Parts: sequence; structure tokens; C-alpha cells
Amino acid sequence: MSVRAPAVLTIAGSDSGGGAGIQADLKTFAALGVYGTSAITAITAQNTQRVVRVHHLPPDLVAAQIDAVASDISIDAAKTGMLGTAAVIEVVATKVGEYELRPLVVDPVMVASGGEALLEPDAVDTLRERLLPLATVLTPNLAEAETLLGRPFASWDDIREGAKELVALGAGAVVITDAHGIPGMNDKRPAVDLLYDGRQFHEFTASRVDTTSTHGTGCTFASAIAAGLAKGDELHGAVAMAKAYVTKALQAAYPVGQGRGPVHHFYRYWQARAYEKIEQTR
Repeated sequence: MSVRAPAVLTIAGSDSGGGAGIQADLKTFAALGVYGTSAITAITAQNTQRVVRVHHLPPDLVAAQIDAVASDISIDAAKTGMLGTAAVIEVVATKVGEYELRPLVVDPVMVASGGEALLEPDAVDTLRERLLPLATVLTPNLAEAETLLGRPFASWDDIREGAKELVALGAGAVVITDAHGIPGMNDKRPAVDLLYDGRQFHEFTASRVDTTSTHGTGCTFASAIAAGLAKGDELHGAVAMAKAYVTKALQAAYPVGQGRGPVHHFYRYWQARAYEKIEQTR
């Protein structure tokens, strides 16, 4: 008798460079032992250095992709990434409710690592009002949390209060990633992700990894949480696993391109010899 693998749906944009977005999500799902499905919201022309062009897909096409997947495959968890426009967010929120796509991890992608906007300014309110209340867990970085709340964070106490406010807006829980990364603070501080589950704070700490291969870390982290939840992990355990996975993927990353390369999603499966072959071909 065969056993069905947990299935996860990612609703996000495509990264032609392969480091973030749908590509990073599906790599993460495969590496962590869940079956990945997808609904693409936007096509980007990008590499490790910059986003060259963005094309937002029509909302009805995004809806059709979700319909096609969710009407046939039992989805054990879902994750959203780059949604791009208010109209797409509206459609996604409707489909999340229609198909009860939960647990739901909402990664409020707003800006690419190179600084290019990936969410239209008028869509922030829609994200806050329509999708955030559906989130089992919200995973903003510091800048995204500040944008959602409309104010900057100047201290650790500000960040903790911000996490409470995001949960008060309707999210089941929030993880603010790299919560010690406030500009002007000591860059030698550990990399801390702060989870507030509506009752308690939990800090997940790792040493900072000295690498430029950081493209897609947010997508990978959120997808890893979704994979853990799909397999039945409780939230704290899923976040701890995701933190450890991303840290090791950063430590094992090898150079790709001339800008910010991706993390190494499949570090567990590559042998030392594979690295040697890569170096020989460069």
C-alpha cells in the first residue's frame, strides 16, 4: 500500500535566475520531502544582479491555476510569496477561503534583494486587510513588517511590539526574520528570527554566515515552514526546522552568477566530489 506524500501549494512569482520565488519554493519542498505544486502570479526576468523586467499575470489565470491544482490534489499546506497586485491578492484570498488552503504561510514579498519593487504600492493595504487575517503564520523581514505597520522600528522593543500588532491585525502568528538587522546595530550580532504565536515570544538564533549567496532566503524560509506544517509539525518545531535548514543552506552555498547567488537547497544530497566538478568547470 502506497503512502501519500504531503503536498504543498506555493502561490508566487517565477524567478528566471532560479534563486527565489517559485523555483526556490519547489526546491525547498523537494529537499524537505513534500510534493510541491504551484500557481504562478508573475514572470520576472532576473538574475543574481537585478530584476530586468516583471510581467504580472492576469488574476483569472492565477485563479485558474489554483482551481486546477486544488480541485485535484489534496493540499496539506499553502504558501504565498510575490503576489504583485491588489487584484491578484483579492483572488488569492478568495481561493484560500474557497479551498480552505490551510495552514497558510504568508511571505509578504515587497522588494527584491536588489531593491526593485515586487508589490505595487496600492496593494499593501489589500495584503494587510485581505490576506494577513488568513495567515497561519506571517513571515516578514524587518522592512516588510515596517511597511505593513506604517512605521519604522528603532529598537528590539519596537520589533516585539510590532510582532504583537501584526497578530492583532489577524495573523495567527508572525515570524519577523533577521530581527536584529536594524541599520546601525552591530553587524556581528547573531541572526535572530522572532516568533510571536499570540501568547509567547520565541527566538531562533544562529551565527551569521559570511556569504553573498543570500538570494531567496526569505522564500526558502517560508517554504520550509510550510513543508514542516504540511508534515504535521507544530508551529514552533516547523520554524526551528526552517531556521536550521536555511542556515545550513547558506553555509553550503557555492558561487552562482556575478551578484547575490542562491542558497544551496540540496546541500544534504551533494557530495564533495560534486563541488570539485563545479569548480573545474568555472
